[in-house]
Amino acid sequence: MPFLIPKRRAEPNSLFGEILDWMLAPLLLLWPITIFITYQIATEIAHRPYDQALAERARFLMRFVLFADGKPSFTLPAPAQWILHAGTNATLYYEVRTPEARLAGNAQLPTPSWLADIDVRFQDIDYHGEPLRLATLVERKHHDGGQTLVAVQVAETVKQRQALVTEVITGVMMPQFIVIPIAVVLVWFGLTKGLAPLRRLQAHLTRRRPTDLSPIDLERVPEEIRPLIEAFNRLMARLEENLAAQRRFIADAAHQMRTPITGLKMQAELAREAETPEELRADLEKIIAAAERTARLINQLLTLARTESSSEQVHRFQPTDLVALLREVVADLYPKAHRKRIALALEEGQTPCTIDANALMLGELFKNVIDNAITYTPPGGDVTIRVWQEGATIHVAVDDTGPGIPPEARARVFEPFFRLLDSERLGEGSGLGLAIAREIAEQHQATITITEPPFGRGTRVRVTFPCGSLQ
Repeated sequence: MPFLIPKRRAEPNSLFGEILDWMLAPLLLLWPITIFITYQIATEIAHRPYDQALAERARFLMRFVLFADGKPSFTLPAPAQWILHAGTNATLYYEVRTPEARLAGNAQLPTPSWLADIDVRFQDIDYHGEPLRLATLVERKHHDGGQTLVAVQVAETVKQRQALVTEVITGVMMPQFIVIPIAVVLVWFGLTKGLAPLRRLQAHLTRRRPTDLSPIDLERVPEEIRPLIEAFNRLMARLEENLAAQRRFIADAAHQMRTPITGLKMQAELAREAETPEELRADLEKIIAAAERTARLINQLLTLARTESSSEQVHRFQPTDLVALLREVVADLYPKAHRKRIALALEEGQTPCTIDANALMLGELFKNVIDNAITYTPPGGDVTIRVWQEGATIHVAVDDTGPGIPPEARARVFEPFFRLLDSERLGEGSGLGLAIAREIAEQHQATITITEPPFGRGTRVRVTFPCGSLQ
């Protein structure tokens, strides 16, 4: 398992691996930072006692700087020479001087800054290629001839300090080499136990029958994945509703198809028994009319099935000129309106109306709505299509001078195969036109409503496109 920050991959990610990576990657990134901080602290700890020892040596040597007749001298008694001995792994260097002369010492150390101070100053220097730690003490000595600045410098190699730093780091970091693998194992074990409910849920879903769409019991579901399971249950509920609607649709479609086919069969039998050419011709015309109604019903069933499809190819949207689309629909339906002596008109607005839509499906929407208006409008009536923009929305209204739809039935007329019992409204419809229109409107995030036209007689079907579909 590579402990790296996960990158975007084409294949599905492992939730276990993702969590493990995000938990261990910061740990491995912080480890070198911890080593660096530990080194800095260990260096500070190592400097402290050794610097204090160097300062004590410098102060001790400063006591043996004496003046006679105004001239400085430095004499270290034999019993005090122990102060110049360092440890077994260190070498000690010292120098005593004034601004005018060097008084004593076993090394030529860097010239001090000659700033008198009660504190010892420390610095790291390089002496003939070897790193040293230097302590400098500058004092102003008063004597009979006046006062003189005296500097005592003591330096030692840093091998002992480095050995102490290494010892501290080893003592601190060695346990981590044991703790980190144990932490990795514990994290792995904890994740395995923590993700066990997901595996149980997976096993539960695997054991389900393909037809089982019942909701998952939330009682034993972990709180973190409960929103996911709730969304899954809602999805299953919608799927169950869709399947139930599909079953009802298939049953209704079978019933609707059976009626015209039975009528065709009866008309064909009557035509076979016709005794005169006139009777045969009348029966054949009835067969042709029944065949046309059946063909229209089949086409509408196919259109409704296509609108309910989830295919991306079917529902590909692109900028569409709504007015140009309505002109084509009106031109296609004009012959039918002309045969019924119905005045079919399109009133266009001044503002171009372009929406993001599927032109083929949107054409089916308006074709069904306008065809319904022509079908149920008595001969000599009017069907008017109006297009206008109001703020960030576009409205298309189809007004007719037919008998109208009662308010209590306006919601149900969008259901497949629903038809009013009024014999004047039965006509040649199949009860699918407005159902198809509603499906297409929902795909375009539009609303379709039925009201009365402004002149108060007939029916107005209005389709409103929201601002999200405007270009």
